[in-house]
Amino acid sequence: MIVKTSHEIYLDFNATTPVLPAAVKEAHDAMQDLYGNPSSTHTSGLRARFILESARDLVRQVLGADKGQFVFTSGATEAIQMGIFSVLCQLRERRLNGETPTGQRLLLYGATEHKAVPQALQHWARLLGVDHALVKIPVDRQGRLDLDFIRLHAAQADLICTMAVNNETGVITDLAAVEAAIRDQNKQVPWLVDCVQAIGKLKLDLAKTTIDYAAISGHKIYAPKGIGLLYARPNAPLVPLLAGGGQEHGARGGTENLPGVAAIAAVLKLLVQADSRAFGLPKKLTEYRDRIVTQLKRAFPTIVFNTPFEQAVPTTINFAVKGFPSKELLDLFDAAGIRVSSGSACGSAVQGSYVLEAMGLPRWQSDGAIRLSFGPLATDVEISAACEQIEQAGRALCESCLVVSPDWEHPSRQPLNGLVQLKNGSMCTWLLFEASSQRCVVIDPSAELAERIESLIRCQGSQIVAILETRELIDRESCRQDLLARLPALTLSSASTGDRLGWPTQSDGMATLADGSVCPYLKFADDTIIVPVELADLTPPSRVYLVGSLSEDQQLLPENVRFAFSGELISMGDPGPIESDSDSSERLQNALRRLSTIILPHTVLCPTQDHNNDFATTLYAEQRCNEPLRRLLDPVKLLPNVQSERCRTQFDTHQSEMNQIKATSVMVRDVLPTGDTSIELRKHELKAFFEQHRNSLIIDVREPHEFAFAQDWSTLGFDAPPENVPLTRLTGQLPRLLNLALEQDREVIFICRSGKRSGKAAEIVRRLGVSKVHHITGGIALNVSQTCATQDSLADTGFVI
Repeated sequence: MIVKTSHEIYLDFNATTPVLPAAVKEAHDAMQDLYGNPSSTHTSGLRARFILESARDLVRQVLGADKGQFVFTSGATEAIQMGIFSVLCQLRERRLNGETPTGQRLLLYGATEHKAVPQALQHWARLLGVDHALVKIPVDRQGRLDLDFIRLHAAQADLICTMAVNNETGVITDLAAVEAAIRDQNKQVPWLVDCVQAIGKLKLDLAKTTIDYAAISGHKIYAPKGIGLLYARPNAPLVPLLAGGGQEHGARGGTENLPGVAAIAAVLKLLVQADSRAFGLPKKLTEYRDRIVTQLKRAFPTIVFNTPFEQAVPTTINFAVKGFPSKELLDLFDAAGIRVSSGSACGSAVQGSYVLEAMGLPRWQSDGAIRLSFGPLATDVEISAACEQIEQAGRALCESCLVVSPDWEHPSRQPLNGLVQLKNGSMCTWLLFEASSQRCVVIDPSAELAERIESLIRCQGSQIVAILETRELIDRESCRQDLLARLPALTLSSASTGDRLGWPTQSDGMATLADGSVCPYLKFADDTIIVPVELADLTPPSRVYLVGSLSEDQQLLPENVRFAFSGELISMGDPGPIESDSDSSERLQNALRRLSTIILPHTVLCPTQDHNNDFATTLYAEQRCNEPLRRLLDPVKLLPNVQSERCRTQFDTHQSEMNQIKATSVMVRDVLPTGDTSIELRKHELKAFFEQHRNSLIIDVREPHEFAFAQDWSTLGFDAPPENVPLTRLTGQLPRLLNLALEQDREVIFICRSGKRSGKAAEIVRRLGVSKVHHITGGIALNVSQTCATQDSLADTGFVI
């Protein structure tokens, strides 16, 4: 049973932290009472100056650096820019003076650095004309810098950039070992260290090192965004990015952000007070991490941890779950009220992690990476709440049959009935389930999805009728045999003895198609059969599988075909692989024309390739937007290829339908909105909107494991929850939706968490010819109030500074 919660569990502290109440108070006081300009000489200015210099003294204590310059900035990115800019300006000056050493000179940086470092190096080197090679320092599988590489190249380096703690994995850099490797070869090269994730977690004694620059950020340590700091070692070059006014001892022009400085000072004061006990000791933080890790292992049996715990700070956990892309896990955690990320917040797109790739981890771990991070002020209550919600998230996956956990039974298992679409990149795998008879068919299985397929089938207890391929594979191996080996007890004997594409050697009967051909069929359910249509002229040999209902005289008429699994014959926006020679193109044309005679224009096509994230298509949609396919399906050119009288009759019907498409396509385009399908509503408008649209078809396209955490729908004007059609199962519902929308003129409204998936669903349905389709911009996430448990726990600490 899923226990719904209204609390937000914030576990993305490496991205940003909540602001400590004491920091809020200090910032507020600085704005309201101590608002003087620190550069002014009157009493108000002197009070402001005292705040500024007191904060600078605290920084000295926290960083363990009694000398050097401390420049308040807008954040760590500016601090990094200033350090790099200063060094490169000096290098440019030396080059102009003819002081540059001979040979190729290098700018070295760690391969797992925050993007602010390499992008700043590239940017300023280009603008300043510094002709140095940017070279990554490799890391091992633990994320540790290659010290031998540093020793080999340090003599040629004019700047070296590393970090104290990695922001994605939490890996701690052995700064002493790095320093030894650098200084053994180069006593003078400037060394910049990103200390953003180290403050509050590691003891830093910069005065005991030869670190030239160190950057920190306020919003990573419970201070507001917009305040940071650069430490510059004595005699290190420091060139202002902002000139004018002489503030920060001439290092940064512009009036200082006094409220931000006051706020970060409040946090720094806690760090230097040994008796405050505010920031957790390493032992306690490690205990918290171990509790979360234990719960993650229970929730996700196939989890793999990308963080080498023995080499990392205890507040960061990076992991991947085999078979789950990071986007899907992010949606699950978010639905469960747990805020995590896929990596650096500054690289907001959900994509492979360059940090994990640099560590040499497999692509699936990089693509599926999730970063969970808590703060050094974490409390026992906060960690317990996180573990409870992680358990609920795992249980939701288990009840959705996406994982099979030995710890949980499946009393609330959701029976699957119909079509399920799984994707691996652009590759689509299709699973057809029949709940009443507990049977399933797998079409075009992807090896990368084998575990996901196994979990779904095993959890449902379905018997595998067949595992089918739409073409002979020449670029990769089929995972058909692997699936059969994984699920021997759930595989019918006929499915194990199929032909080269998996079609069972024994069929249930013969069906006549609209072009007069007679094909074998498998009876999948009482009213559903599956028919293979050979496209033997293509290279490699291919098939299309039709799913539909037989008429009384054993015909599979076009109007009774619900789905056509078209393999690579049709990929959305692409008619298929057109070869350069005319013979191959003619064979492709014949295959497409044959398909157009045995299905209707609105029959849902399920391809194997989906490069544009279109999910599914129809001949109608392709006729409107796919010019190459439209030319190949030109009915006038098709006429000479029609042989039999029966085929000619079917062709006449088909030609009429295609002409109707051409006649109505302009009209449909006129009806469709010229902009997008979004509807923007404020929170207080939602209830009235849904009450006014009771007769519309309202569909929530979140996955079942997310929908399980859905809020109280009555607050949004629903008498009962809306229909849940996950985006991964939308294709299976398209025949019904198209019928309701086109035949009954029903308006379709999609909703989801953020508006992205509902927008995609609306785009899909609209592309297939439905004009009355909309989705709610911003989704449910922007329209439901939640209480942040982390903020509550901070407020309850009663910290007074």
